[in-house]
This record gives sequence, C-alpha cells and structure tokens, in this order.
Amino acid sequence: MCNMIHSQLKSLLEKYHQEHLLQFWNELSENEKEYLFNDIMNLNISEMISQFNKATAFNNNKKHLLDNKIKPIPTNVMESIQNLLMDNVLLYEKLGLQEIADGKVAVILLAGGQGTRLGVDFPKGMYNICLPSNRTLFEIQALRIRSLQNLAKDKFGKSKDITWYIMTSDATHELTVAYFESNKYFGLNKNNIIAFKQNTMPCFTLDGKIILDEKYRISRAPDGNGGLYIALKKEGILIDMKKRGINSVHVYSVDNVLVKVADPMFLGFCISREADCGVKAVIKRSVDEPVGIICQIDGLYTVAEYSEISTDTAKLRDNKGNLIFRSGNICNHYFTLAFLNNISENYEKNLDLHIANKKIPFIDKNGEKSKPNIPNGVKIEKFVFDVFKYSTKFVVWEVSREDEFSALKNSNIMKIDCPLTTRNDLLRLHKKWLLNSGATRVEGDVEICPLISYGGENLIEIVKNTSFEGPMCLKMP
Repeated sequence: MCNMIHSQLKSLLEKYHQEHLLQFWNELSENEKEYLFNDIMNLNISEMISQFNKATAFNNNKKHLLDNKIKPIPTNVMESIQNLLMDNVLLYEKLGLQEIADGKVAVILLAGGQGTRLGVDFPKGMYNICLPSNRTLFEIQALRIRSLQNLAKDKFGKSKDITWYIMTSDATHELTVAYFESNKYFGLNKNNIIAFKQNTMPCFTLDGKIILDEKYRISRAPDGNGGLYIALKKEGILIDMKKRGINSVHVYSVDNVLVKVADPMFLGFCISREADCGVKAVIKRSVDEPVGIICQIDGLYTVAEYSEISTDTAKLRDNKGNLIFRSGNICNHYFTLAFLNNISENYEKNLDLHIANKKIPFIDKNGEKSKPNIPNGVKIEKFVFDVFKYSTKFVVWEVSREDEFSALKNSNIMKIDCPLTTRNDLLRLHKKWLLNSGATRVEGDVEICPLISYGGENLIEIVKNTSFEGPMCLKMP
C-alpha cells in the first residue's frame, strides 16, 4: 500500500519538479507517511505553483518605479478631521452611532499574527504593554466596543450590539478562543464574538521549491491580511453578516494600540458619502518614512510602497507646502457588506499576490532542522488594500497620528513601534483628554478605562478641577 502511495505522490510531484518532498519517505513512520500524503494531496499543487509564478512575476514588475503612473488622492474624496466643521462632526457622529444602534455595524479584527518580532510566541492581542491596568490589546479593544454600545444607547435610548469577527490563523486560533473564554469575553455577549481562521500558503525556496518544515510536513504560513476575503466566504462570515443585517464593516489590525474600534465619526463620514470602501490615513512623519502611500495608479485606488517611487517624487509638495503624497496607510478600513460580497464573488481570485523574503526554518539534506540567519525563502501574501481598485465610491478619512495610530510591532530593543512607545503614546493621549476636560494637574502614568470615555468625551464632570498622580487607572466606581 505504501509503495502505491509513494508511486502516486512521486508521479504527481515530478510533474511540478517538487519530488524533493519525498526525500525522507523511507525514514517516516506509517502515521507520518499518511500525514505527508494528505498534506500534499490537499495542497492543490498545480494552483500553488501557479500562484508562486504569479507572485514572482508581480514582484519583478514592482521593481519599476511608479513615478509616471502615480497620482495623489483627489481632494473631493478626502476629508481631514483636523479641518472639520462642527456641523459635520455632529452629523458624522450621529450617523455612525445610529448605524451602531440599529445593529448594522460589524468589526473585523485582523489577528492572525504571532508576536515573533516582539519576542513572544502567543497572539499579539494577548500582549500586555504594562499599562497601570495591565490590560492587553484584546481587552482594551473589547472595552472600547462596550463603550460604543453604551454611547449609542445613551444617544438613541436603545442599541443593538456590535458583532466582532476575529480573523485568526493556525498559530493563533486556539489560544485566542481560549483567552476570550477564560476572560468571560470581557463583558461582551459571547454570541457576538466570532473567531475564524485565514488560509495558509506553502513556503517556497527562492527558486520555487516547496519547503519542508518537518520530514513529513510542508512549511506553511498565513496568506496575509488580504486572505480576509476568501476566508469571509469560506468560513461563512458573509452569510452570518447578512443574517444579522450588517451594512457597515470596520476592518483593522490588532497591533494599533490607539485604534478607535468602529469609530462612529469614520462610519458616519463613509455613510454620508455613500462610500463602498473607505480608508483612514495619517500624514507621513517625513519624506522617507517607510509607510505605504494611499494614491492612484493608472486611475485606480491603491497603496504604493514607499520604495516604489523615487525620492524626487516623494518630496513633491503642493502650493501650501504639504507633501503631495502624504497619506500614510494604517490598515484601518471601512467596507459595506455589499462591497465585500462583490469582492468575494467576482474579484477575490484576481487579487495581487506579493512575495515576502523571510528566514524560514527548514529540514536540510541531512534531515536536521535548520534556522537560517538570512532570508532563504518566500512567503506568498495578499494585502487587504488590494481591493481598493474595485471600489466605485472610495473615500479617505485623514486623522491625527497622535490620537489614532501607534503600532506594536517590535521589541523594546528597537525603540520604535514597541511596547514602550505604544504605552507612552496611549498615556500621553489620556493625559491630553484629562487636561482638555479641566484637570488641574496630571503627573505620572494615568490611564483612562474605555468604559469611562471612548474618545475623550464625558470626562468634564469627573475630572474638572481635579489633580491626578499616577500610576493609576481612572475607572468606573
């Protein structure tokens, strides 16, 4: 029987020049042989090789600068919170809170990544950045959702709940589900928190050979945050959204400590414009900040990597002295359910495939596990923003970086986008809220529980003419 299986696999793999996957066949146990057989047969190897070739071709084409194709976002599709009239502030907030109160809002959290760069082996959402409350990212975001539901109820007398969908990966799913269960869903209705897994793709060597993670197992990695769209369909999330009457969907990345989950102002802005796709942006810190740029390429909306344009183009300024290409992407998006359905049915298979060069552990010729010091292979990924070009009513909402974006990506050794910087950014924001609300003095680390204030509101009666000295967390009595 094993000879038949080996012969079947060998014939298949030779066709695609992947017969090296069987190099340790004679050393495997019967169970391991069965595992490898199923691993290969479930791979759809012809499709995977095709995707590697497509990703490689796309990556090679990206080496050409986009200076002759790139254009800034038209001013008529963009609005900045910095220049917003009070009438619009009130309108957008009302529209957003009404959408929440009516139960038409869902949130999708992109949480498939582990904290490898942070130096931990658990989901990034479980990371504690050492606030006075010791809250993790998951807990902070859960409390912000509860706070929003309270705001909507206060505004309209009643409110339905926000549905929270959490996209995990093979590496994070079980730990994430168990974490929410053990913490009793942080006070949210467990029926409104739905975890689902994104797909994985095999890892390849630089010359297109599938990598073995073990002698009997193929090396795989999550298919990037753009794997969202196939996962929404495959895992039944789009059907669930339809049953719940969802219209507006907020998608964001787990590692933004300042994220305004289901931000009613952002929702309201998008709704007022009848947008099918919206994106939050921050102004680039500098010309050479390595951040994706929201722009138009060949008339289609997209995000260009900073390396895809020349320094001269990146330096271009308008007549007010502002950078022309200044809108930095922070993975914070609005979609209608109709738009997501359209992507799922008509465009998902056409999404761009990107190559990321990585240091991928592998089984060497001697059958030993090897951990390379330099990139030895590639992971194929899709990006969540690659659907922008299919939008017919695209809008950009420009926000303050200090208020809404601080990414947790690195360990403290890097001194940027790390636990220390994100902690300081959140505490600095809370200090601003307190002083703006009439506090006389704020010394030390003073944190504000999201259940007291979602975005700096409702603090005047609590903090006016009051002095605060940390470390402390201001919370409900």
